[in-house]
Amino acid sequence: MNKIGRNDPCFCGSGKKYKKCHGRPGAVKPATTTKAQTQMKRPDRSVPIMTKEELPKMRAACRLAANILDTVCAKVVPGITTKQIDDWVLEMTLEAGAYPAPLNYPKGHTDPRNPVITPGGFPKNCCTSINEVVCHGIPNENDVLKDGDIVNIDVTCILDGYFGDTSRTVYVGEPSEEARLVTETARECLRLGIETVRPGGRLIEVGRAIADYAKKFNLGVVKEYTGHGIGTVFHAEPQVCHYPNPTTDCPLVPGMTFTIEPMINGGTWHTELDKGDGWTVYTRDRRLSAQFEHTILVTETGHEILTLPG
Repeated sequence: MNKIGRNDPCFCGSGKKYKKCHGRPGAVKPATTTKAQTQMKRPDRSVPIMTKEELPKMRAACRLAANILDTVCAKVVPGITTKQIDDWVLEMTLEAGAYPAPLNYPKGHTDPRNPVITPGGFPKNCCTSINEVVCHGIPNENDVLKDGDIVNIDVTCILDGYFGDTSRTVYVGEPSEEARLVTETARECLRLGIETVRPGGRLIEVGRAIADYAKKFNLGVVKEYTGHGIGTVFHAEPQVCHYPNPTTDCPLVPGMTFTIEPMINGGTWHTELDKGDGWTVYTRDRRLSAQFEHTILVTETGHEILTLPG
């Protein structure tokens, strides 16, 4: 993968060398820091730029994640457990010769059939976030989905060294009015954010489009957790904020690959981390939250959604 070198001009357009600008340790920081954010920090400070030779593998990884998510979402009905969802994701991932990226993250690469989870590592193959859970929900055999629930299913596959990352919130049975509002707003926020992506554009426009739309409905846009660059590493630069954050802004250039994954809350945008498991993130006021995610490629003429099933 072609990456920005330490002595190359910084991607943000400052005119400085990368090592003197966004390549400095801690140069790009989230608005607030939590234990889970520390675990999910981007280990690679450079921005993934895909070559024409690499794109087929990136597309294959993303398409696989999309197809697994599509299949699993179609099976969601009242009475199933989130462990069943996790089992389905694992089976389809392994059948395709891929690896579930969340398992044992950030250490990774344990035996999916008999995993040995390092302390602090994510213990399952996907994330299942129900109702007031914003993100990083851990699948569990005791989490039985009920009529009226909403659940976000987040699938990331590693195929031939490339990561495909996508998520979707689905209705379990008949949703409430609030559940429908939060979910459909999140869905539209993702679409509007994607529509701003074009070569020569700015990353900040993604966040502005999302925040402006959610504001119309007085809904909260989560700030503590963001999208991210992705390619041969799970979490890289740029940090994709879902609100207009000038400190993480950068120009968009062809070949960039990153996720857009707005988390929309029924009340406050503030969140709360479960101190017990160190992963599960709740809305602070325990109102509902919904999320949708795609992996996006900046093309020569606009953008391509890589995580569409097909």
